[in-house]
Amino acid sequence: MKKSYFLPILFFVLSASFCAAQESFSVWPDRAPGEKEGTKAPVFELWKPEVKKSDSCLIVCPGGAYMGLAYDHEGKKIANYFNEKGRTVVILKYRVPRRAGLPKYLPAWQDAQRTVRMVRSHAKEWGIDPEKIGIMGFSAGGHLTLMTSTTSQSKSYDPIDDLDKISPYVNFAVPVYPAYVLEDGKDGGNSGKGNNSKMVPDFAFDTKTPPMCLIHGDNDPYSPMGSATIYHKLRTMNIPAELHIYAKVGHGFGANPKDEHLGDWLNRVYAWMNFMGF
Repeated sequence: MKKSYFLPILFFVLSASFCAAQESFSVWPDRAPGEKEGTKAPVFELWKPEVKKSDSCLIVCPGGAYMGLAYDHEGKKIANYFNEKGRTVVILKYRVPRRAGLPKYLPAWQDAQRTVRMVRSHAKEWGIDPEKIGIMGFSAGGHLTLMTSTTSQSKSYDPIDDLDKISPYVNFAVPVYPAYVLEDGKDGGNSGKGNNSKMVPDFAFDTKTPPMCLIHGDNDPYSPMGSATIYHKLRTMNIPAELHIYAKVGHGFGANPKDEHLGDWLNRVYAWMNFMGF
């Protein structure tokens, strides 16, 4: 009996059509700053769309309390969404867990600054406009997004090579339910719901701070007042910003929600990116 290869081939073609082309890159040429030999090195993944519709690039930072990485619903699914929209995506697997004796965000911030420099250095090769590089992060990754976008002129590590001559600024930012933004929740949920708390001093809001689209849930223990405070600060600086706070929504929804209300949040970000020229 003659074998048919049609179904296996068809399965392969259909499967391939839903898989982004991926490459993995080491963030550092050797050990990351302050790390000992044998420590797991940070990497980033390059996800290229099959049909490219924009020359922008979005760096995605999953959350995980600076202790782990929610790679699936705050990384891979986000990359798939934007790949389908024709955008290039980078998923940053920054260093976790927190390092003893260091600010909880420092190793991750170093990884993020270095990654922005690497993406900008490869812009021509990857078909990216170096002035259309953005960053999106969730929870702790949202805090990292704010660190990266508001403090690009602050040095998180001593230069190690010529790549570090490139500025680590980003052109737009999307903090999604960012954690640790206010003093009454600087290392966990907000004890006073953030209603009467000041912003932590982590963020510099320098002259390279970019436009932002902020997403948050109103029932989040990491108070949405953090995002509202960021929005207020941007407004006082005349930096374009958009803020979406969803009623009766908690923390950590990522790319999972399917209902018409919250399930549309990614489309709102995509519409904002288009409107802003990214």
